[in-house]
Amino acid sequence: MPSVIDSHFHIWRRDDLPWLNGPMVPRIFGPYEPIRRDYPVAEYRGELEGLDVAKAVYVQTNWAKTDFEKEVAWVSETAAETGWPHAIVGYADMTVEDVRPQLDRLKAYPLVRGVRMQLHWHDAPEYRFAPNPAQVLDPAVRRNVSRLKDYGYSFDLQLFPAQMQAGAELVTENRKTDFILTHCGMLTDNRPETVAAWKEGLAHFANLPNLSAKLSGLGTFGHKNDPAFIALVVDGGIEILGSHRLMFGSNFPIEKLWTTYAAVLSAHTAAVEKYGPKAVVDVFHDTANRVYRPA
Repeated sequence: MPSVIDSHFHIWRRDDLPWLNGPMVPRIFGPYEPIRRDYPVAEYRGELEGLDVAKAVYVQTNWAKTDFEKEVAWVSETAAETGWPHAIVGYADMTVEDVRPQLDRLKAYPLVRGVRMQLHWHDAPEYRFAPNPAQVLDPAVRRNVSRLKDYGYSFDLQLFPAQMQAGAELVTENRKTDFILTHCGMLTDNRPETVAAWKEGLAHFANLPNLSAKLSGLGTFGHKNDPAFIALVVDGGIEILGSHRLMFGSNFPIEKLWTTYAAVLSAHTAAVEKYGPKAVVDVFHDTANRVYRPA
């Protein structure tokens, strides 16, 4: 087992996050009262005790849109003080006329490797984030994503399976940009018809080498750490994309709502190990190291 790179984790200060303040806002991952509080990097590192997790990539947590730079500045300060995290995925509003002024501001922070704007939409209202399913191909989004290559930034692409054909168009248009499919395409359950639709969607990316997928948030819909479900996603991901395009991400502290870091890592390890040592190195180190280039 190589030293692990966690490609998807969060730290936060509650007062900076609109969705952690005021009335409980419905979220995909269910009730979240236990994490409506500060989650500092010291607590995150405590979750890793006894585990060989060597580096981690911070992914934005939906601060107020106007605070996109404030978020990255705070995480950068945290990294300077503690050595963690080793790379940052910030936020930029890809629906504006020209995102470059935002990207110019982010460029001042050396750990920024890319941006995420969640574009996922689902028939179930509680699963929606984007205002409509077609936002992934909104002209402004397409125009602004095309500008990421000039900054050397990747794009964390968060979609449900029904949106993946459109997502593949976006990836195809931007061959010089790395895309990372968040939560490996957000499989909601293990019913045969749901799995078939997920695989069909994922197959749109099969021949697009500039897209990798993140094995993260796999407890999001079941609200539990389910080794069988994790294995199902790993099997499909390796079948369609190959292990060299998959990476592990803990999605902590969200997964902390129902499990431990050690249990999440163990379930993912068991699911990948049957594909041999190269797959283990790919998923737990090399893919994240190549795509996010953690310091």
